[in-house]
Amino acid sequence: MLSFMAIVLFILVLPRFGFQYASYLMLTFFGYGVAVLGWNLLFGYTGLLSFGHALFFAVGAYTLAFLMNKFSIFHMEAILLITVIISGALAALVGAICIRYTRVYFGMLTLAFNMLFYSFLLKFYYITGGDEGMNVSRPYLLGIDFLGIPKMQFLTGTYYYYAWAVLVIATLIMYGIVSSPFGHCLKAIRDNPEKATYLGIDIKRYRWYAFIISGIYTAVGGVLVAPVVGLVDPSMAYWTHSGTFVFMALLGGFVNFLGPLLGAVLYIFLQDTIMSLLYYWRFVFGAMLAFIVIAAPGGITGFIGSLMNKEETGV
Repeated sequence: MLSFMAIVLFILVLPRFGFQYASYLMLTFFGYGVAVLGWNLLFGYTGLLSFGHALFFAVGAYTLAFLMNKFSIFHMEAILLITVIISGALAALVGAICIRYTRVYFGMLTLAFNMLFYSFLLKFYYITGGDEGMNVSRPYLLGIDFLGIPKMQFLTGTYYYYAWAVLVIATLIMYGIVSSPFGHCLKAIRDNPEKATYLGIDIKRYRWYAFIISGIYTAVGGVLVAPVVGLVDPSMAYWTHSGTFVFMALLGGFVNFLGPLLGAVLYIFLQDTIMSLLYYWRFVFGAMLAFIVIAAPGGITGFIGSLMNKEETGV
């Protein structure tokens, strides 16, 4: 508990000590943290491996950009609400098809929808801006316009704490979901679908609900990241971006509730460091992923947990 409070305190005071670039990277983590929580609801708790969640991440980012550029809606709360509605409706439609299948078939279907949306973003230039993307303006937070503040000061100040608050709220809500009877039903479906059916659990309906929640979370993450990068483009919906969520969850440990969050923050800082040192940074990440799968399939949190168990048992 003390270590957790120390981490929270560190995140809160980080911008106050002048670590502007580290604060900027943390902003990226806040968005990806929400997104990977949603992705892990499907994989870690429902047993469905999605390779297409970049679709929903891009939906969130493009919703923000589209509302700002086409309708002059800058209020972040309104954008988040509209994103929840749009992403929830889209996830309901896509999920209604995908949840009928499991294992590799589910993964390939999500990937197919992902690439369909990617093609849409590229080809419908007059709506999405094509490969040039869409610029993102500075949002209003709680109805307040911060245009008079320098951009970096805004991002690492007011927006930093706003995004942090959204992540905290999303984490608490997700914890409530996975700890509820609904969450226990998802775990039962993951561990033994036949037994879950015998107990009266409607597997397809629960998987569908989980898919919708997962899509909404990932889209909200896209909304939070868009003002940080300042430009949304089709690369956000490319299938390799979906692999980012997989890597984050595996790195931190998808079995532990906070594992994906740990994996997200480590991934972002590792990527920034390795990219600044090596041109072939993807080769390093590929080697890391192979090592994790072989040597520590439970991720960092799983590895730490196994060490603690060995110390307690004296083995």
